[in-house]
Amino acid sequence: MTELLFAMATFALIGSITPGPVNVLAVRHGASARWGAAMAYVLGASLSYTLVVWLMGKGSEFLLNDPAIAQAAQWGGAAYLSYLAWRISTAPLVNLQADAAPVQHSALMAFMEGGITQSLNPKAWIVALSGIALFVVPQADGQTAYWLFCGVSLLACCLGVGCWAVAGRVLSRWLGPAPRQKAFNQMMGVLLLLSVASMLR
Repeated sequence: MTELLFAMATFALIGSITPGPVNVLAVRHGASARWGAAMAYVLGASLSYTLVVWLMGKGSEFLLNDPAIAQAAQWGGAAYLSYLAWRISTAPLVNLQADAAPVQHSALMAFMEGGITQSLNPKAWIVALSGIALFVVPQADGQTAYWLFCGVSLLACCLGVGCWAVAGRVLSRWLGPAPRQKAFNQMMGVLLLLSVASMLR
């Protein structure tokens, strides 16, 4: 169980902390003076992702009853995540500088923006389904693994998106230089591959 939890946590954290539309907006919220609104954005995005994971788990219950489908889903999820690891490690460099005008939203508006942005993010749905197939479906006690994965996903998303929001301009400046951003992407890609490899035996 400890090994499973570690693999889940690594996978979920990498999925939430790598650059993407949700995190780019988190940088802008973090750069604003309204820290309450920035944290509301993080919470909205995290709860939305947890809901996506929960829905993907409910929709995949039929996989638990067919070992052949379950194995195919596991390898399919592993293949997608390996592809995602390659995409992350070779991602083009982006401008992460928070040089746009600071975001000035109420906490409620920021919460809604975080939830909507995450729910419309195709990567969130695909990664959630891949995680369910890789970490939940193969387990003998699927329900325990399912709820554990939901909880880990919530905490990891809060931490991952929260890092971008709290760091704000500081993180965007640190990752600004091309060599640092490239090294960061490569490290995230390798960690994701190791997470996948640990679950395929």
